[in-house]
Amino acid sequence: MASEKKVDEFMREAGFHPLEDRCIVVSFQPRNLSDKVAKFFSCQFYALQLCEDELVVAPFDSATSRLKRDDTLTVAYDTIQRVEVTEDGFNYRIEIQTADGEIVLQAQQKELSFLRSSGYLAGLGNWHKENLDATLAALKELGARR
Repeated sequence: MASEKKVDEFMREAGFHPLEDRCIVVSFQPRNLSDKVAKFFSCQFYALQLCEDELVVAPFDSATSRLKRDDTLTVAYDTIQRVEVTEDGFNYRIEIQTADGEIVLQAQQKELSFLRSSGYLAGLGNWHKENLDATLAALKELGARR
């Protein structure tokens, strides 16, 4: 489990300026049904953190649930062309179109997050649940600025 404070510390140590209460747990959207089944058993989760100038997606270590510096993705806000958030079963689908291509993520809905991976990774306070609505709204605003 990673407390929101630990996520914030991780982001600051990596040189980012995280925005308070704008962090959720995400995974990459499966490409097809077979990928969806495979990811059900071995899905990699990430902390999506909105920062002052960029969006940061940092992977959780599957053994320790701590964030890893390896494979951290950063997306500068000025490269974001479009953001769409739609409901997709028990998840939200987050499509981010950038100048370099499309990033498609999914975030578990908050109502059942205490039973799912997002609730486990977010710990007892379940910052994923607490931050979900405001973070999704902020993501939509990023897309609307274009």
